[in-house]
Amino acid sequence: MESPAARNPNWLDLPRELTASILHRLGAIELLETAQKVCTTWRNICKDPAMWRTVDMRNSGRTYALPYNLEKMTMHAVDLSCGQLEVINIENFVGFVDSTSSQLKRLRLVRCYDGISPEAFSEAFKKLPLLEELHLYFTVFDKQVIEVAGRFCTLLKSFKLNIHSYEHPRRCDDEALAIAESMPELRNLQLFGNKMTDDGLRAILDKCPHLESLDLRQCFNVTLAGDVGNRCFERIKDLKRPLDSTDGCGFHTELFPGEFDSDFRYGYAPADFPLVYDKADYDGATDSSDIDSLDYDGASDSSDIDSVDYDDHPDPNHPDY
Repeated sequence: MESPAARNPNWLDLPRELTASILHRLGAIELLETAQKVCTTWRNICKDPAMWRTVDMRNSGRTYALPYNLEKMTMHAVDLSCGQLEVINIENFVGFVDSTSSQLKRLRLVRCYDGISPEAFSEAFKKLPLLEELHLYFTVFDKQVIEVAGRFCTLLKSFKLNIHSYEHPRRCDDEALAIAESMPELRNLQLFGNKMTDDGLRAILDKCPHLESLDLRQCFNVTLAGDVGNRCFERIKDLKRPLDSTDGCGFHTELFPGEFDSDFRYGYAPADFPLVYDKADYDGATDSSDIDSLDYDGASDSSDIDSVDYDDHPDPNHPDY
């Protein structure tokens, strides 16, 4: 008959590398709010900068209902990476700019339409020379920032700029021209709901010779007529046309009636953005997390990591204690 010990092995007997691999599958929130409180061993593993090369702070968009401050948690997670951060996903807040690692390779921002200026974005990109992927969803961005991103992030291979679409958008090629002039190494480009015309698309095709994937869904000023369309069909391996289905795009795709909203600098107001998300975009992905049991309601500073009271493992006789 199997012994109780065999049925319930002690997790602390696992090799440290295996434990770290298991914990690494958790998101940042689970690491900071749960795993690091279990025991001293897990706490020390969770403090290893290698655990924080990827910080994924994706959430349901309902930040007001969460019991902790995601922005503070993100800043803490970035601090814990000790400059080794390579990938960061952020939604609904943008307090990461000054602390972002120069090793960052992938940056994804969702609904960061308030609280950060184009100047702050520009300063951040100057510190990200290794960035390869920049994906922006419903995030305030203009042509000057695109130019700065392309100028300083010379390794950029994938760029996504997605906004809500209007049924009758005004024509504007500013962003397309900025991409064409500053991002010549792009392989993947998605401009969901952009206002560009065939002229802007032509400039991109002229200046981005390595482009393999191009998503033009809801770019209603693009007709793909004549030589522009022929070049796309012949050269682009993965082409999504303006009227193609938006299934699987991951985020809200409702069209706004009427024309481009000229009352706002970027053609849309923060109030235009509903807090909705596609469940499929989050299936299989865990929340990100910070590490020690800091007061994420606003009291603690991320620097007081060692002053936090941690719960001990229920086995006080284990040699790790």
